[in-house]
Amino acid sequence: MVEIMNTTKSIVITGHSVGGAIASLLALWLLSHPQTVCSLICITFGSPMLGNESFSQTILQERWAGHFCHVVSQHDIVPRLLFAPSPTPLIPLASSSCSFQFIFHLSEENKTQLFRVVLASLEVISKGECKSSFWPFGSYLFCTNMGAVCVDNGLLIVKLLYLTLLNGSPSSSLEDHLGYTHFIQKVHWQFIESRSFMGGNLPEASNEAGITLALESLGIASHELNSEDAKKALKEAKKSGRTRNLNSAILAIDLSKINPLRAQIEWYKASCDKSSDQMGYYDSYKQRGKRGASKRDFKVNMNRIRLAKFWDSVIDKWEKNQLPYDFHKRAKWVNASQFYKLLVEPLDIAEYYRSGMHHVKGHYMKHGRERRYKIFDTWWNDGEVENGTDHTTAARSRFASSTQDSCFWAKVEEARDRLIKVRAEADARKFVKILEDITKFDQYARRLIENKEVSIDVLAKNSSYTLFIEEWKEFQSQLQLFQPLFPGIHEGEMVP
Repeated sequence: MVEIMNTTKSIVITGHSVGGAIASLLALWLLSHPQTVCSLICITFGSPMLGNESFSQTILQERWAGHFCHVVSQHDIVPRLLFAPSPTPLIPLASSSCSFQFIFHLSEENKTQLFRVVLASLEVISKGECKSSFWPFGSYLFCTNMGAVCVDNGLLIVKLLYLTLLNGSPSSSLEDHLGYTHFIQKVHWQFIESRSFMGGNLPEASNEAGITLALESLGIASHELNSEDAKKALKEAKKSGRTRNLNSAILAIDLSKINPLRAQIEWYKASCDKSSDQMGYYDSYKQRGKRGASKRDFKVNMNRIRLAKFWDSVIDKWEKNQLPYDFHKRAKWVNASQFYKLLVEPLDIAEYYRSGMHHVKGHYMKHGRERRYKIFDTWWNDGEVENGTDHTTAARSRFASSTQDSCFWAKVEEARDRLIKVRAEADARKFVKILEDITKFDQYARRLIENKEVSIDVLAKNSSYTLFIEEWKEFQSQLQLFQPLFPGIHEGEMVP
């Protein structure tokens, strides 16, 4: 399976009945596999429920729900079977069996009993009157002879599982489990051919017309008793899906409104990089209090705070599943968040060290970094893995507009702090460890500069990095005097 994952761009996993549950488990395993780089979708047909509501919530939080499409026919009892309470005599047998084929060998009386128990249980659960040990996840495609309707809200899925079963019978609940080839072919041709509404005149309002067509696709006639409940459920489902897309559209508008704030910070960076004090972007902002307050510094600080508030609101909606499931994979938002992080996080680092928070909490990397930046790291890295791209491999002809490691300045601050500590360290073992850490950072920074993955402010004459290099060289020259005491040190650096 791992070999297939590494040699293909997309995988489709399917299964019928219990095979559908196995297909879902395999898909979940692949999605949780750290080396999964291909696009994956799982399609099940008449699959029984797999887990409880917590299980469903976890899949939502991991943004995996969009990978699953569960096809359910109008009266198929198998996807509904496990909603019945376990004390029901026939349910333990169904749960422990490797196949649901035994249902077809039940007596007519037992089939009727099973159908009634499942229907009654679904009614209670759909009304929220009791909790179920099982709960749907992913999208559910309800198929009938008249069409298909797709829903991705768990509670609404349960309601439709109940409402579509109401006009069924014990015999149809078993026949439908074996009729997926027919239903899929029917839906396929209905998508290819333009079909007309069979229930008379369509309502004039487009919203009502859509609901009416969806109701017909579910196999529920407008004169049936359950039609009003089904209409209400469909309206809720439509509103739920529309809300996510609407939230995304509103955020896109808000993003365009805050872009001028980002542009002002870009202008501030350009002016700092060209300033006669030769401190560069990071250090100019860090030293702003010592130089005296200015309107420009104040405005940039307010922009920094407002941008943080906007991106925190994006993260909040994303974590509450109020945005489309693939929101964090959309190039618009991945690129916008990455651009924001590279431009603004250096200001957050400067503020952290300017205000002395490193003396109170500890260094920025472990104790001060905001969650949003860590999340944006994940979005960017996941995008690279999924698209099979590596943004660091392209050779640059000039220095980057922003340093490609947004935490670079935090690492500079830690390296300078280690230089202070190593001078006072009396323990030889600790001394060597600190020296190793400084050497590793020095080598890392040199690679970034060599590859032109830093902004020109890093090399400014009076930048913190330039000061670090001067202090490091001075310490290395002093270290030569102590080389006999530390055989592992050669020319001021650790060697194996």
